[in-house]
Formats: sequence, C-alpha cells, structure tokens
Amino acid sequence: MPTELPYAAEAESSLSFEELDVLKRQYYKEIEDGHVTTQSKFNYGWGLIKTQNNEMQTEGIKLLQEIYSASPPHRRECSYYIAVGYYKLKNYANAKKFNDLLLQHEPGNMQAQSLRVLIERGVTRDGYIGLGIVAGAAAVAGVVLASVIKRTKK
Repeated sequence: MPTELPYAAEAESSLSFEELDVLKRQYYKEIEDGHVTTQSKFNYGWGLIKTQNNEMQTEGIKLLQEIYSASPPHRRECSYYIAVGYYKLKNYANAKKFNDLLLQHEPGNMQAQSLRVLIERGVTRDGYIGLGIVAGAAAVAGVVLASVIKRTKK
C-alpha cells in the first residue's frame, strides 16, 4: 500500500528475500565468530522489521530494543525503527511511545512526524473497525433476542 507521506515510506516498504538473506548471513557469521557488531545487529533487526512476517518483525524489534538498551548513541535510529516495527504489528501504543521518544529529542524529524500521522490513521482505522464489529454483534444479539421473545409469546 503506497503512502502519500514520503518520509514514512519505511513503514510500508519491504526488503527482498535476497537482501534480507545478506543481512542474516552477516549477523549469524558474526555470532559464530563470537562477536556481533552493533551495526550488523542493527542491519538485521532493521531488515526483519521491513518484512511482512509478524514473527520476523517481532524478532527485529527485539534486536533493536537490545541495542537501544545497551548503546545510547544508537537510540535515535532504534527508536524510529522500533516504532515502525510496532506500527507494522498494529501495536499503536508502543509505536507511539517510541516515536514520541524520538520526537522529544528531534521535534523537526520529518520521518517521525510522518510516522506519527500513520500511527494516528491506524488507531482511527482500527477504532472504526472495532466499532463496526461491536455494532454488528449488537445487531445479531438484537435479532436473536427478538426471535426468542417472539417464540416465548407464542
């Protein structure tokens, strides 16, 4: 789904299998060698977030949160991509939390501003879907209740 927010394109784009495989092989090679660089871990986490697979996105968030906790100089990049990952998982509360952390330090950050708009749209869209489900359930319950009442009057 293309976005009209060019700065938030990261939230909608994916890597090819080949591109992700390069990042994965580098990451696991460093694990085998006994030392994973922050850059390889970041790259692989970023790549996982850019997939369409929820489990992989969750793993990417986990890797980036490890960097976020262990390496303060990388918090800016990690905050944004963690927010993107949570957005893609439709966990809008955590997406907003990490995006707001970035906006506190960089209020003019266009990527984070665009992502905020996408998060707000997601909350609104899912809210409407939730309302529709509740309204549909209420309508079904009303029909069932009316049917039961009609039968008991006979």
